Amino acid sequence: MNATSTETAIETALSLWQQGYERHMAGEIEAAIDLYRRSIAAHPTAEAHTFLGWAYHHQGRTHDAIAECQRAIEIDPTFGNPWNDIGAYLIELGRFDEAIPYLQRALRAERYECPYYPHFNLARIYERRGDWRRAIGHYEAAYRLNRDFTIALRRRDRLQALMN
Repeated sequence: MNATSTETAIETALSLWQQGYERHMAGEIEAAIDLYRRSIAAHPTAEAHTFLGWAYHHQGRTHDAIAECQRAIEIDPTFGNPWNDIGAYLIELGRFDEAIPYLQRALRAERYECPYYPHFNLARIYERRGDWRRAIGHYEAAYRLNRDFTIALRRRDRLQALMN
């Protein structure tokens, strides 16, 4: 593949991924999955694999979602979303010990627009384990990173009230 055809493949992949995301946000999961797959066929990206995993998760296909996120990490380990998503999926499966390293890695991701999510997910684990001080610290960190993420603030306040 020459440089021009590679650039075209990347442009096509990104366009298909964006269309898939728009369908996904509209609740059209099957259409989103088709577009994410077509994006990957044009040129595999961490984004398309991660969001395909997210779509699978919406269908209850958690193990497939994890597999897609693992593919995303293989393509670009600096992308934070798949690290956090695997952690969140493992939390849902009750596999807290396995989730923690993924969430910690998400916190160190070089390319991640939503670093408050892994803090929130770590807080959920620590809260369930009864380590409320550690949970409160992560809820506070999540809120500091995104002042609109008030669920973290509410959960912190609830835990603080329970501790008093």
